[in-house]
Amino acid sequence: MRFFLIDRITRWEVGSSAEAIKNVALSEDFFDDHFPRRPVMPGVLILEGMAQLSGLLLEASLVQKYGKSAKAVLTVLERTKFRALVKPGDSLIYRSELLSVNEVGGKVRVIAFREESQVTSTEMVFAFKYVDDPKLDDKRRHLMEIWMGPKSS
Repeated sequence: MRFFLIDRITRWEVGSSAEAIKNVALSEDFFDDHFPRRPVMPGVLILEGMAQLSGLLLEASLVQKYGKSAKAVLTVLERTKFRALVKPGDSLIYRSELLSVNEVGGKVRVIAFREESQVTSTEMVFAFKYVDDPKLDDKRRHLMEIWMGPKSS
């Protein structure tokens, strides 16, 4: 099973920062078991949404700065804190700030908010994996088109 934990990218500044929204619905599969009659979004899935946005930002920043294309792979979490539970009906805002990027990897600071209250904060370190897979690249481009929304003319 593949989880996409971004619904829309709302701000995109390659080489700097990005923001995305995740609307948490009761119909999400993970609520069946986490927890029965008291649905709570698993913290690891909040982190996954944060990592998805941050990885995309790092990949685009690598292309911009070095002209290289690679996939960002999460390797380390630092200073991770969970401050509140996330329940069905909540909307999460992920805010990712680029701290560093080079040809082998990068680091970001990410915060997940519900309204303006922090839910989760962490720093993430990624390594770049250079993969030559046109189908994967096409799928990534298609997802980015969906997440970025319609382009205005």
